Amino acid sequence: MRRWLGALALAGTMVTLLGGCVQPTGTDGDLTGGWPALRPPQPFVPSSGVCLPRITVVVQASTYETVDCTRNHLAEALHVGAFTGRTARAENRPEPGSPALRTARTECDKRVREVLGGDWRSARLSLTIAVPTTSAWSAGARWYRCDVAETDSIDNARPVNRIGSLRGALVGDSPLSHSCFDPKLISGNLNYMAPVMCSEPHRAEFVGVYQEDDMTWEEFGRADAQVHKRCMELVANFAAVPVNSDLSYRTGSIFYPPSQREWEEGDRGIRCFLWSDDRKLTRSMRDAGPTGLPVI
Repeated sequence: MRRWLGALALAGTMVTLLGGCVQPTGTDGDLTGGWPALRPPQPFVPSSGVCLPRITVVVQASTYETVDCTRNHLAEALHVGAFTGRTARAENRPEPGSPALRTARTECDKRVREVLGGDWRSARLSLTIAVPTTSAWSAGARWYRCDVAETDSIDNARPVNRIGSLRGALVGDSPLSHSCFDPKLISGNLNYMAPVMCSEPHRAEFVGVYQEDDMTWEEFGRADAQVHKRCMELVANFAAVPVNSDLSYRTGSIFYPPSQREWEEGDRGIRCFLWSDDRKLTRSMRDAGPTGLPVI
């Protein structure tokens, strides 16, 4: 009997509800009331122009965090871009070594230079490309983020805590910029580059960056002679001396390539340094000319 009573009670309720659906006088019967339809949920997109407590190549919405740039932080998001075209339609997220990630890094290079006021590779800075998680990509996220961090030294790319935004950090005479160094050798091999004032005795000086394009990481490992030649051309231009057979008797070169991961992401910038093996220098060799950098 209880089962039937429950059914009867429910039936009675339905009758009451149906009875309540009679359109009242003065209404149009439109239950939505002209309200706009709800927008579909949008994928998470991180902000640019904010500082970050940590560096990561994959950003999760659940752990996303920013800090005020006037407080200690490890990196700064200087630009957020979007993958487009065929890449945006792809099922899988771009990975290191892919043309899409190289394109993103090229755009990051451009945007970061504009914000910094110079080439980040000419200073104690590193650039990291961050992308969405694979699940976020599957849900429609198509962004990439360009994060810049201050590093410990030319030899140690470990990010260090800093206070203050990097906007305009390379405009003018910046303490972050590479300048003169006194290289420390062990058994004739370079151990590390100690930064010094150019007025202090030193044997090396940063002269610039060149782009090595059509070469794999494995090929680059076998191309020391080619890299040395390209760096020597930068050295000659920096010191205002001719590129001829005398150049190798005036100076040498030291070069620093990107890491393998950076290379595969598309960073092919080679940092080049003038190297004085036979004598200590006590001034910058910029525009020194043949007299300032004589044949020895």
